[in-house]
Amino acid sequence: MKWDDYQCIQFERRQRVLVIKLNRPDQLNAIDGRLHTELSQVFTDAAADPDSDVIVLTGNGKAFCAGGDLDWMQSSIDRPAEFELVAAEAKAIIYSQLDLSKPLVCRLNGHAIGLGATLAVCCDIVVAHAGVKIGDPHVKVGLVAGDGGALLWPQLMGYAKAKRYLLTGDLLSAAEGERLGLLSEVVPPEQLDQASYGLAERLARGATKAIRWTKITANLPLKQLVHSHFDAGVAYEMLSNMTGDHKEAVAAFRERRDAVFTGN
Repeated sequence: MKWDDYQCIQFERRQRVLVIKLNRPDQLNAIDGRLHTELSQVFTDAAADPDSDVIVLTGNGKAFCAGGDLDWMQSSIDRPAEFELVAAEAKAIIYSQLDLSKPLVCRLNGHAIGLGATLAVCCDIVVAHAGVKIGDPHVKVGLVAGDGGALLWPQLMGYAKAKRYLLTGDLLSAAEGERLGLLSEVVPPEQLDQASYGLAERLARGATKAIRWTKITANLPLKQLVHSHFDAGVAYEMLSNMTGDHKEAVAAFRERRDAVFTGN
């Protein structure tokens, strides 16, 4: 894709730093079909961009990313065959993030939920402000966290802690996220720009090849894990998309009531 083709992502250049901004602020940057497709391509385009050495990922507005858009989830329930494309795009998103050789800094400007949390923790360094919450509540909408969370979280915080949060869908405060290893650094809101963009600019002034090759080496075990098991996670998520509990959860969100799960 050309930069002008993107509808739900904006770009900013800060010398040799390319800033990627999720741009559905009125929807808290929730991911719909269009944004999902763009995310499956944007890190590949960033990798090929000749005018940048470092990438920053952030969101416009008060949220980083609120996870899946409710209407988009409903469309996958109504037309389950569409989930095949969603699964392929989900794979492209995570693989392209991990394959990106340029350092990828997440400027976590607001809450990161579901796939939004996965986008954040797939970055190399995550700088958040103190008011942020992060979590992967797939189970609360009757889905498997198969698009990254179930694989990535245990590697970052250990299995016991990861399963505590993945199986309940509970959110973590920024302080707790940093303590457990999901976030790299937490700063006051007024210091977020300096901490995140300042770090990106410092990396851009560094030894480019040494930094890139260090990142590539550090990511090798994680890429091996993801390449070995991601398909299974997405397949389980596709199965959970067709369950009665997922349909009930989406309906409950629409009707602003608690979901009543039956195990179906």
